[in-house]
Amino acid sequence: MTIKPMGDRVLVKMEQIQEKSAGGIFIPQTAQEKTQIAHVLEVGDDESIKVKKGDKVMYDKYAGTSVKAEGEEYLILSMTDILAVIS
Repeated sequence: MTIKPMGDRVLVKMEQIQEKSAGGIFIPQTAQEKTQIAHVLEVGDDESIKVKKGDKVMYDKYAGTSVKAEGEEYLILSMTDILAVIS
């Protein structure tokens, strides 16, 4: 399945961060705070989009719409919800 965002929307995949406590115990994803860093997979067709495929971005904490496709979880963000490009 292909997901192509429309307008000023961007499709991203959240970065999975595996955290470890000071004692060496891995903290499960369900107990961690949701990451705000993602990789851009697709961009909409609006000319105001300032990111491109492959960029690593930071987005607003409660932004976007979650989408599940083929067992993977993605997020569709508006361009205004993207705070920064990380290099």
